[in-house]
Amino acid sequence: MRIAVAGGTGTVGRHVVEAAESRGHEVVVLARSRGVDLVSGAGLAEALAGVDAVIDVSSIDTLSGRKAEEFFGTVTRRLLAAEAAAGVGHHIALSIIGAVGVTSGHYAGKTVQERLIAEGDIPWTILRAGQFHEFAAQMAARPPMLGLLLVPRMRSQPVAAREVAAALLDLAEQPPSGIAQPLAGPAEERMADMVRRYLAATGRRGRVVEFRMPGDIGRVMASGGLLATPDTRLGTQTFTEWLGSPDAGEP
Repeated sequence: MRIAVAGGTGTVGRHVVEAAESRGHEVVVLARSRGVDLVSGAGLAEALAGVDAVIDVSSIDTLSGRKAEEFFGTVTRRLLAAEAAAGVGHHIALSIIGAVGVTSGHYAGKTVQERLIAEGDIPWTILRAGQFHEFAAQMAARPPMLGLLLVPRMRSQPVAAREVAAALLDLAEQPPSGIAQPLAGPAEERMADMVRRYLAATGRRGRVVEFRMPGDIGRVMASGGLLATPDTRLGTQTFTEWLGSPDAGEP
């Protein structure tokens, strides 16, 4: 298959590309560094020529619901329009467990993304996954405020980005299936504890302070709305195991 990966240089995308190439697929990376701008659409039509399936793992680092809605809405519309013109037969997107219906923060963008895909004409599959183990590293890399690392109060079942990538590729190799079985990690964790453990494992210092995000995103994060449901498939790698793996050292 010829598979295009939107956001193929990111946290999940690079693993999707690696897994797809190892399985013998021809991969097209849709990223600015490869001459494709997902927001403006520049280079997209040419990149999708002859593509059978698109896996969208593009993302934006923002806590603003407005910015998230604008990004995911724009990118999804661009992709679906270009896919229709190119005759792409399958659109696969990565979403988040518990995000649908949330109207604030990053998850507001995922709500818009899922709606546009479901309303579109391209046959589709959406995988809702838990937060990534890698999210702890991203939190730890943020600039401190007054010497403090502020981490949202969040209960989740984090999963390795590498396992999410493999699941997305499995879905791309199958017919479109709509909402796929969700994927989460094997154990519940608190994000603040994960960040503390990541700092300790990497020999870094920092005072981690947990805070509750405002709005319904804060409610979902703190109340367990991001945890696995009975129909969720569980990954195998724990956060502790991930800390001891080479992936924990990646940016």
